[in-house]
This record gives sequence, structure tokens and C-alpha cells, in this order.
Amino acid sequence: MITRIREVRKAKRMTLDDVARACKPATTPQTIGRLETGMRTVSIGWLNRIADALGVAPTDLVDHPASEKLEVIAHLNGETAAAPRRAQMVLPPRPEPLQVAITVTASIADYRTGDELWCDRLEPEQFGRALNRDVLVPRPGGRFQFGRLLAREEGKLHLLPLGSGARQVVVSDPTFLALPIRLVRKLG
Repeated sequence: MITRIREVRKAKRMTLDDVARACKPATTPQTIGRLETGMRTVSIGWLNRIADALGVAPTDLVDHPASEKLEVIAHLNGETAAAPRRAQMVLPPRPEPLQVAITVTASIADYRTGDELWCDRLEPEQFGRALNRDVLVPRPGGRFQFGRLLAREEGKLHLLPLGSGARQVVVSDPTFLALPIRLVRKLG
């Protein structure tokens, strides 16, 4: 069985020690490490314990190579929902190389708490692709600015932060920007 324990643990920003302590009953970081690397067989019991510790479903920790597609059961348009005329499948999203993510921790503008924004990381020569779109721009000291990219001139980006009454911000010579291309939102 191929597991995604390490991938999920890192996405949750937990250490081996964090997961070991959160297991019920607690275990050692070495044991979690061995289970992650396949040096120790992952039983259903271990899968359930680790999933509980990570706050995910046990199925989220297992690679499902046979289920990389989702069946399309309906087409939704402005008037009705109808079954497709022939069998169709869609592929669940997978990150592309160099993509980064933003998590929304408090609702603002069109974004809700819990949303994930999957972003293309653009180099300065690609900034034109992001004009009039929401972007995340790095600032000095490990900070960031998020807002609508209004203009680009001589190495300076002009951003309008989200929210009412916000004033335009200018960021000079950013090394990259993150352009959201996919919104992942849990409904319900």
C-alpha cells in the first residue's frame, strides 16, 4: 500500500513529533517516520490512528491510482441539470510544478474562510499575465501584499488591496508574484 502520510503531515505543517503525540495512544516520532517511509507496514489500525492525529479521513492517506478520474453524472446549465449523452470523466486537480497555495483564514471580498487558492508562481517577465487580476506579491521582511494588480511600470507593481476604502499600494521590484488560478472551496 502506497501512503501519503508524509505529504499530508507536511501540508498540515506538523512534525513527526506532533503526529506521534497526537496519536491515541501516543507513539514515537521514529515509528511515524518508519510508517511514512514504508520501513514498517501500515496496518488499518495505524492508518486510522494517524488519520485521527492529522485530522483527516483515513482514505486521504492512501494513494488511489485507480481512482484518478471522477465520473460526470450531470451537466448543469442555467435552466436544468441533464445526464451526459455519453460517458465522461474529469480529472481531480493536481498541483503543477512551481505552483504555490494561499489559504484564506478570514473572509474578504469574494474569498471565504477555508478557501484555498492554487497559484501559478510568475517571474517578472510574466507579470503582464496578471494585470487586472488578484495577486500575492512578496515584500521585504517576509511579508506579502495581496490585491488587484492595476499596473506595472519600471519594476513597480501598483496593487489595490481587497476590501472597501483600501488605498493603492506600490511594491518595488518583487522577485515573483503568485497568480491564483484555481479556487478550492468546501461547500456545506
